[in-house]
Amino acid sequence: MSMINKMPMFVKHHVKKILLAFLCMITGFAVAQNDTVNYEYGFSSVVSSGKYAPFLFHSSSFGSVSHLPVSGGLFASVYKPFQSDKKAFDYSFKVSSMLRSDNQSTEIYFHEIYADSRLWFLNLTVGVKEESFGNQDAELSGGGLLFSNNARPLPRITAGIREFTAIPFTFGLIQIKGGLSQGWFSDNVYISNLLLHHKFAYVRVGGKLPVHVEYGIEHAAQWGGHVQSTGQSLGGWKDYLRIFMGKSGTSDVPLPEQINALGNHIISQNAKIDFKIKDYRFAAYWQNISEDGPINFIWNTLNLPDGLWGFSVKNDKFPVFQSFLYEYLNTTDQTGPFHDRDGIIYGGADNYFVNGIELNSWNHWGKTIGTPYITSPVFNVSDLLYTENNRVSVHHFGLKGSYSDTNYKMLLSISKNYGTYTTPYNPYKPQTSFLAEVSHTFPQFYNIECGLSVSVDAGTLFGNSAGFMFTLKKSGWLFSY
Repeated sequence: MSMINKMPMFVKHHVKKILLAFLCMITGFAVAQNDTVNYEYGFSSVVSSGKYAPFLFHSSSFGSVSHLPVSGGLFASVYKPFQSDKKAFDYSFKVSSMLRSDNQSTEIYFHEIYADSRLWFLNLTVGVKEESFGNQDAELSGGGLLFSNNARPLPRITAGIREFTAIPFTFGLIQIKGGLSQGWFSDNVYISNLLLHHKFAYVRVGGKLPVHVEYGIEHAAQWGGHVQSTGQSLGGWKDYLRIFMGKSGTSDVPLPEQINALGNHIISQNAKIDFKIKDYRFAAYWQNISEDGPINFIWNTLNLPDGLWGFSVKNDKFPVFQSFLYEYLNTTDQTGPFHDRDGIIYGGADNYFVNGIELNSWNHWGKTIGTPYITSPVFNVSDLLYTENNRVSVHHFGLKGSYSDTNYKMLLSISKNYGTYTTPYNPYKPQTSFLAEVSHTFPQFYNIECGLSVSVDAGTLFGNSAGFMFTLKKSGWLFSY
């Protein structure tokens, strides 16, 4: 039986639509010339002690690496990248299959399958694609607050301006980007046919100046779906406008969604400043999170102590120390410990990434979609797949460079984990995670790339563990047309 036939009905329906759109886009693009299709294949393996694999092995793998101590994976991809930013029209696509195995299960699935088109500054993406959102550092960050690289990507249709584009008649000083996305959760934990609404908008000022300042908003909402235990439907396409505007629901949805906003809404404000001095590039960024209204501007937010603060330094002169990063993450405030008490509404106990109606909450295939330091349900002591630890304080460090054609990366995360306001950890659970990674490409051996990582965990959240991760990849040109 094929993999698609094994899928739940709603997933099968939407996957077939995505595949049809994918084939139509590729067929329509076949008139293009001088395009190159590439390939990549390889395997990875993890061997470690402890109950779980070290946290930094899997927290930024988009769900492709298991959290269990011994696992392996085979992958193969065929893809065409965008060719040039100067082309008025361009397209890309990718089909990537994955075989992932650990001591609990073995599965084969399409990790990525998408088509992406660009007409001048406009993008349209259809399918399942690894994507990063937010203003965090792309290479060394522990993960964005609202979206990180922790969970398996969702099937999506996304349209918009994905790269900063200058507004006409501003001499390039003011640039914007933004997009609108419709996604489908494919894991069917408590609710089937659960939908994702996501939109984002950013503005950046600076142009060709050495200093840039940017501000943006990310808005995500889980909505719709069918509760498997009760058979209750939670809205539908007729409620899309209410979801878009963050309005309350009508009388045919649960009472809390008639009083509050329909669906599970999460909003993140993002601000960043970057500047260049000779060969050095500096950046400082901030992200916050809001699950309750009102949404106040930056310094007036009700949960101001919570957020992600990052600082990075990059240089082109000394490749041995190419990039350094420091991040501080705090989610312990949550607008105070009480939502309401003695008839008074305080609006606290925000309980990040947990929702009493959309029971799947902000997770996909057992992994947190947002920052991985809000603990994923796969680590729960109980069998319930909801977030048990969302009050955390984290210091995260990263260093990257290269020497003699060998690349390296080092990461260190030190966290204090307090559980939730409802079920706190007493005492808190400390956790320290360290990773050192090297990779080298061997031109004399068919350009095979080898990677070796060593990682150690110490603490009471995940326990103590130490292990190795080995990767082997081969990539190259397949054909041109």
